[in-house]
Amino acid sequence: MVKKRIETNRAPAAIGPYCQAVVVGEWVYCSGQVALDPDEAQMLGDGDIAAETRQVLKNLEAVLEEAGASRGDVVKATVYLIDMDEFSKMNQVYAAFFEGVVPPARATVQVAALPKGAKVEIDFTARVEG
Repeated sequence: MVKKRIETNRAPAAIGPYCQAVVVGEWVYCSGQVALDPDEAQMLGDGDIAAETRQVLKNLEAVLEEAGASRGDVVKATVYLIDMDEFSKMNQVYAAFFEGVVPPARATVQVAALPKGAKVEIDFTARVEG
């Protein structure tokens, strides 16, 4: 098995012993992203779930592009929320991101805490052309 590390400066650098994504064969596995600014490594959104979700998806899109994929190639997503009461606000932004393409299968779970005080984290699995 050959693994290719994916890193781009258009998404936040990993804050632990992992990389932004790994490509294995025709699959890219994107690590979870929170609403960190790629340049300053500061949280964006001021606690607004919609703003955080937009930044998370922007970060993931940059990682996908670096791997040679796009939003239309995403087959699985996992959304981690601090507060399920904010599900509909997150979901509106998420739905707009996948407008015009077949949306991926998805799981959404509530968690006790996320890195950097984030309100939402999302990870993707996508298919890339070899």
